[in-house]
This record gives sequence, structure tokens and C-alpha cells, in this order.
Amino acid sequence: MNDSTIQTALQDLLKHLNLEFTGVTITKEEDLTRVEIASSDASRIIGWHGETLNALQHLLKSLIRAAEKLERTPFIVLDVDGYRRMQEDKVRTIADQKADFVRRTGSRLALAPMSPYFRRIVHVYVANKPELQDLATESIGEGDYRQIVLKLKNEMKGPKSGEELSPVIEQSKDDGLENLDI
Repeated sequence: MNDSTIQTALQDLLKHLNLEFTGVTITKEEDLTRVEIASSDASRIIGWHGETLNALQHLLKSLIRAAEKLERTPFIVLDVDGYRRMQEDKVRTIADQKADFVRRTGSRLALAPMSPYFRRIVHVYVANKPELQDLATESIGEGDYRQIVLKLKNEMKGPKSGEELSPVIEQSKDDGLENLDI
């Protein structure tokens, strides 16, 4: 994927939508391309709960896929004013907090429903952080209600004979995940 194609497509898109920006910075991280927009009017680019930013990201991915005739949609994360990074950090912090609860109680815990992007962040974070190696993650649910369950790795796969599987614990409304925007 060509960085100049990304930069040109995004700049043209922002200009066409009359969204003010002062620059675009592209960095490569492992398996994704992170595109940071510098703007004096970041809130307008972010939109209500990130809806504008999400729409711009979707359009950019579609434009790049078509321009470069890619078989798959590229993994591009669009950010402005560190908004997306702040959300990613928030999800990791909450995963740490909930991991502590799972260890103390031995119970499974379901996080609030999240987008595939944020679920992926939690899965990768738990799998790669040495302090969390005793935990496993699993995605459950469907569509917009898909969520991650944190559990101890040594938890049984199913109930013993004549024993019921304990229910997944519901998350509290103040766990910080209610305003994730991707």
C-alpha cells in the first residue's frame, strides 16, 4: 500500500467535505497503517461519538482498495488529535481492571459490547501482556451485541456431570466502555 496514495486520497476527501486540516502523518505499526490528521477543528472531524471519523475511515479504506486494486480492505486506522489512541488506551486499562476482578473471584466477566476493532485490541492485549498470561478471552454474541468474555485459562470448557455452568457476570454501566466510538 502506497503512503502517497493514502495521503492524497485523504487530503482530497477532507477538502471535498470542507473539513479543515493542517497535515496528515502516516506511520506503519505491525499489521496496520495509522493515519493521524492534524487539525485545529478536530471535534468536527471526530463528530458525534466518532461517527464522522468512522465514516471517513471507511471511505478512505474503500478509496485505497479501489485505487490500488487490492483483494482485501486495508487495515487503516484514522485518528485525529489522539482521539483513537485515547480510546485504545482506555480499552486496555479496562481490560487490566477487569482481569484483576476475574483473578480475585475466579468468575468469568463479560465486557460491554464493542466493535470488532476494539475486541481485537483486547484479544491481542491479553494474549501478549505477560502479566495476563493466566487469562483467556473469547468473543460471544452477535452483531452489535458481540462482546468479550475474560476468564481464567484453567476454567473448565464445560460443566462437570450434574453441574451447571455459572452465568457470565454482567458488566456495570460505569465500566467506561459505553462510549467507544469505533
